[in-house]
Amino acid sequence: MLRDRKVYILRDERLKAEVIQLYHDTLVEEYRGQWKTTELITRNFWWPGVTKEVKKYIEFCDTCQRNKNHTEAPVEKLIPNIVPEKPWNYIMADFFTKLLLVQGYNTILVVCNRMTKIAHFIPTTEKALVEGVTRLFWDNI
Repeated sequence: MLRDRKVYILRDERLKAEVIQLYHDTLVEEYRGQWKTTELITRNFWWPGVTKEVKKYIEFCDTCQRNKNHTEAPVEKLIPNIVPEKPWNYIMADFFTKLLLVQGYNTILVVCNRMTKIAHFIPTTEKALVEGVTRLFWDNI
């Protein structure tokens, strides 16, 4: 059956898979990506959802997944962290929130000394303001 001078494939999953494989898995050139494969297929064939099926086929293509190009910018040169000279010069702090309410507390403030790796776990609430966190730090550290 023809549609706009293209072969119209309807309800034959095996034939669709063969067409995708024919246009995608070539030995002459590298494996094509989703858009190039779709463009080549739709020159001669058409069926509802051809783009989705090509995308699904390429997602499960082992060769494509192994040779996928990474479009991220290269990582900058790493700069090492400063080594602390004495304890409590450099600290790390973080909150564990949305915990079960126990004795009126539902959050834990974790303060860690970077040199000795000693950590303090301070119970608090999610509604603690800057002044409250400062007071917790002053009283406990």
